[in-house]
Amino acid sequence: QVQLVESGGGLVQPGGSLRLSCAASGSIFRLYVMGWYRQAPGKQRELVATISSGGIINYADSVKGRFTISRDYAKSTVDLQMNSLNAEDTAVYYCNARHPALILNYWGQGTQVTVSS
Repeated sequence: QVQLVESGGGLVQPGGSLRLSCAASGSIFRLYVMGWYRQAPGKQRELVATISSGGIINYADSVKGRFTISRDYAKSTVDLQMNSLNAEDTAVYYCNARHPALILNYWGQGTQVTVSS
């Protein structure tokens, strides 16, 4: 099993930056696809970015060129660097771990990101 804890959320002005971090514990996650998703009030949860154990990265079109996902195997963390933030980025951001072959999917509790002037 995998436990995920997000941190780094907060209030930022448009054009600003935030760095989110997800710490994994409880089990190894080296073989998992790690990702960040977000959900705004009244909207469905959507993919932000994923990174596989092989380094394959996928970004949502809305964040390409602005966000960067990375993982640190030594620290068992996955980060999301968010630049040029705008109001549309306001949401609760969730860390996700998905096994590439088994029906195993884990979620963190989420961290609030609010972009407002």
